[in-house]
Amino acid sequence: MSDRRIPLAGVIGSPVGGSKLPRLFAYWLRRQILPGHYVPMEVAHGDLAEALRVLPRLGFLGVHVTAPHREAVLGLADHVSDRASLIGAATMLIFQRDGRIHADNTDGAGFIENLRNGIPGWRADAAPVTLLGAGGAARAVVTALIGAGAKEIRIANRTRARSDALMSEFGTRIAVYDWVQAGTAIEGAGTLVNATLLGAAGKQAFRVPLDAISPDMVVCDLVSDPVDTTLLQSARDLGCPTVDGLGMLIHQAAPGFERWFGERPMIDETTRAALAAA
Repeated sequence: MSDRRIPLAGVIGSPVGGSKLPRLFAYWLRRQILPGHYVPMEVAHGDLAEALRVLPRLGFLGVHVTAPHREAVLGLADHVSDRASLIGAATMLIFQRDGRIHADNTDGAGFIENLRNGIPGWRADAAPVTLLGAGGAARAVVTALIGAGAKEIRIANRTRARSDALMSEFGTRIAVYDWVQAGTAIEGAGTLVNATLLGAAGKQAFRVPLDAISPDMVVCDLVSDPVDTTLLQSARDLGCPTVDGLGMLIHQAAPGFERWFGERPMIDETTRAALAAA
């Protein structure tokens, strides 16, 4: 028998039962015939620091982080990547051999990779990008878009102060619109991104006016439950190419799989179908 330890990783949050990541990792491990386990772990806010001390001792190589811990883990990590620091949140923790914790954020990279995979030839600098929302996911999107060369990002959020904060932080490439002007912000854009929870299961319906959408506009919804949102359905009816949030979830999870289990995961339509059907 081999005395090699079986790789362990997981996802922490509260609640964590709705996460698709355990199903995704189980699929990848089976498909690529790799040893290892990926465990969903319900961790309350008051237990977070203790959990991060204990998990490496139990053999965990790292964890993904979901709500409400994405900001709090930054203060508990020994090293924070530039992009996690800029976004103000971490999506992934790597437990290093010397006991130190490295925090990173792969949401923005997953967003860009998903767009480029779904729409070959897509360019961030081709036309203005309209972004609905100004929360944590939107911050990751803004950071990624600027890194990809976006020249104008129009942001509309129900709480304007959050949009103004992004403009103060990221500069003149950000244009702020009041929420009631969201429909206007879409006019002339090349890409529309929904980074709100509107249209997600159990949340308010998506009711932003779409009159200004043109057939050549790329429409992306970060919501992954349901995968085929009302926004995406409406955009397709108008002839737009669309990109769903499931692909972003898969692409942002891939770096963790490669780091913890030693192989780059397969990302294809079979992967999507397995996750969507689960």
